Amino acid sequence: MPRPHCPRCTRPLPHCLCALIPHLPSRTRVLILQHPSEVNHALNTARLAALGLANGQLRVAEVFSDLTELLHPPGYRSVLLFPGEQAQALTELAEAGSAAALQLVVPDGTWRKARKLLHCNPELAALPRVMLAEGLQSRYRLRKAPMPGALSTIEAIVSALNVLEAPAHFDALLKPFDALIEGQISAMGAQTYARNHGPASD
Repeated sequence: MPRPHCPRCTRPLPHCLCALIPHLPSRTRVLILQHPSEVNHALNTARLAALGLANGQLRVAEVFSDLTELLHPPGYRSVLLFPGEQAQALTELAEAGSAAALQLVVPDGTWRKARKLLHCNPELAALPRVMLAEGLQSRYRLRKAPMPGALSTIEAIVSALNVLEAPAHFDALLKPFDALIEGQISAMGAQTYARNHGPASD
């Protein structure tokens, strides 16, 4: 018999994270476009991010039939959080300022799936791109980053909002994420974690 899950955070009821999820206001609107393969992922940090942001939205699909409407909400200018040769550093965007409020569009999936979202949705791929600073370190201690500076979706959103809305900060959004990681480490056992994920010995 399957264990009952929380309908909001989708975690098993004994491990519900809702008490840790904040409700943070932001000028920046955050639109997360999630590849369907991520929905049942053990972490699903995109869902945690959307739940924790008053001005956040999560949509799940590979092809978004209403993409034009999603990318052009009244009063907002959309930018895509995705690296590339033409991507502008978020710090530069924040310093330049903007008359229009920003909508930060964040593809959620593995790098391969995120690229597929862009391929399947040309209007998404055509958005101006922005990127995070180099050298950021993930708090996700259970997975080796696929490349230097790679972050989980929720970490990338927090880092972006901390730049765009400074001096406000959004680190409270990471509380359920940290609890999720700690819970997985606890279930794994300290010895197994140290053997598989701990620092390499000399």
